Amino acid sequence: MLMPMVSSMSRVALPIVRDDFALQADVTAWIDVGFSLPFMLLMPVYGRLGDGLGARRLLMIGIALFALGSTTVMAATDLTSLLLGRALQGFGLSGMMPLSMALITTTFPTEIRGRALGTWSTIGPATAFLGPLVAGILVAGWGWRWAFAPPLLFGLLALIAVYRTIPKPKGEVELGFLRAFDWGGVVLLAPGMSCLIFFLSSRPITGVEPLKDWRLLLISALFLAAFVAWEKRRSSPFMPLGLFANGAFLRSSFCAAIRMVVMAGITFLVPLYLVDVQKMHPAELGGMLMIGAGAMTLIVRVAGALSDSCSSRWFVVVGLAVQMGVMLIFWQLPDDASLWSIGFTLGAHGLGAGLMLATLHKSVMSNIEESDTGAAAGLYGMFRFLGATMGTALCGVFLQMQLDGGASVVGAYQQVFLLMAIFPLLGILVAFTLRDQPSQ
Repeated sequence: MLMPMVSSMSRVALPIVRDDFALQADVTAWIDVGFSLPFMLLMPVYGRLGDGLGARRLLMIGIALFALGSTTVMAATDLTSLLLGRALQGFGLSGMMPLSMALITTTFPTEIRGRALGTWSTIGPATAFLGPLVAGILVAGWGWRWAFAPPLLFGLLALIAVYRTIPKPKGEVELGFLRAFDWGGVVLLAPGMSCLIFFLSSRPITGVEPLKDWRLLLISALFLAAFVAWEKRRSSPFMPLGLFANGAFLRSSFCAAIRMVVMAGITFLVPLYLVDVQKMHPAELGGMLMIGAGAMTLIVRVAGALSDSCSSRWFVVVGLAVQMGVMLIFWQLPDDASLWSIGFTLGAHGLGAGLMLATLHKSVMSNIEESDTGAAAGLYGMFRFLGATMGTALCGVFLQMQLDGGASVVGAYQQVFLLMAIFPLLGILVAFTLRDQPSQ
C-alpha cells in the first residue's frame, strides 16, 4: 500500500508545492524524480540482498527509512529538505516490490501465479483510488504537508504488521554474505544511472540547459561501462549479466518501462494541467485523480487471472495502444474541455495501464531460475522505474521548453502530450514479439 499511497497523495500536493516554492516545470519534476530515482536504484540491491538475508529484515529497515523520510517531508521548509525527505522515502520503499514479487514467485505454482500476482497488483490501484480524494480534503483544509500524513501513519502500521506476521528467519545474519556482496557493482551502477537522469534534466543539478550537459552523459557511459566490466569478473554479481541474455525478460522489461514512462507522464502532467488550465481546487483535483486508479482497480485483477490462459502479447499491445490514444486525446483537448471528457480519458488510461500490469509481471518472471528470482525481480523493478523516472524528468523538461518558447499554457501541455505519444508506439512494436513461456 505504501508506494501507491504516497505516490497518489503527493500528486494532489504537487501543484501547491510548485506554487509555494515558485518552481519552474523542470524543477517541479524533481519532487517526483527525487523519490523515484533512489527508489529505482536500490531495487536490484534489495532484490539480491533478499536472496541471501530474507525479506523480513529488509522490509522492516525499508519501512523505517520511509517513515523517517515522510517525517522529513512534512517538516520541510525549503526545497533541499523536501528533496531529502523524498529521497529517504524512495530509499525505504525501493525493496517493497522486488521482495514481494520474489516471495509470490517462489510460493505460487506457474498455473495460478498470474492470479496471485493479479490479486497482489490490485492492492496498489485500490489504494491509489482512495489516496487522491483523502489528500484533496487534507490539502484543502490544512495545506500540502498533510498529504504525507496518512503514508506516515500507514508506514508505522506496516512496520508493526511485518514484525508480527512475517516469521523471523532461522539463524543470525550471515556476515560472510554481506562481506561477499557485490558492493563495488552498486557503487558503479548508482552514479551511472543517476548521471543519465541528470543529463535529461540538468538545470537543477549543474545549471546547464536540459539535454545539453554532455559531461553528464559521458560520465554515465563511463560508469556503466565500468559496471559491466566489473560484473563480468565477479563470481557472484548482485546483477547477474546472464539476465541480459534472456530475450523474453528484456522484451517484457522494455514494455514495462514504456508503460511506466507514459504513466509517469500522466501522473506528473495531469495534476498540473487540471490546476493551470481547468483551475481546479485541491478537493476537486483529488476527486478527478481517483478515476484512473479506480478503472485500473477494476481491470487488473481480471486481467491477471485471464493471463493464466490467454496470450500475454495482446494484453500488452492493447494496453499500450490505449495509452497512446490517451496521449493523443489530451493533445487535442481544448482549454474549455468538459470535465466529463477529461474523466473519461483518465478512466481509459487506467483500463489500459491495468490491463497489462499483472501480465507483464508474469511474463517477465516466467522463465527465471528460482535462485535468481530476487535479482530478476529487482532488475525488472529497476527497468520499470527507470521508465517512470525518465518519463517524469522529460515531461518537466518538455513543458518548460514549451513555456520558454512562448507557447500558451494550454498549447504547452498539448505539445508535451503529443511528444509523449511516441513512447507507447515504440512499446507496441516490441510487444508484438512477446511470446508466452510453456508451463513447467
